[in-house]
Amino acid sequence: MKLQILFVISLFLISGSCVKQNTHPVPYVPFNQSIDLNLPSYYSLAGVGGYAYVVGGSRGIIVYRRSLDEFIAFDRHSPADPNAACELPLYPDEDNFLILRDSCSGASFTLYDGSPINGSDYGLMQYATSFNGNNIVTIYN
Repeated sequence: MKLQILFVISLFLISGSCVKQNTHPVPYVPFNQSIDLNLPSYYSLAGVGGYAYVVGGSRGIIVYRRSLDEFIAFDRHSPADPNAACELPLYPDEDNFLILRDSCSGASFTLYDGSPINGSDYGLMQYATSFNGNNIVTIYN
């Protein structure tokens, strides 16, 4: 009897730890793409502080170069608009490109780390990046 109870408890603990809780309002979209910084469409990423758009994700991806060897990528789907009711994805502010704006909800986010500035309880959906040190940046989740 004790063995059966121990088995049931173990099974419950194991199955409970395998369930992934995804509470972020932006849908998860599998993504894995490498971009070549030598291509004209990614020329703005040649210098620190540059950004470029990449097709993919839920509403497109914006890639930002934080330092010589560090890139960061976010989905342009606003967490303040989980149903994607707004036609426009997040876009850089005209006066400060490090702020991404949601034209429908008025929410704003920092491009530097994806955290919300106002109008949202969630930060931006982030993608992992790797840089080969030369000219290839891989974006994936």
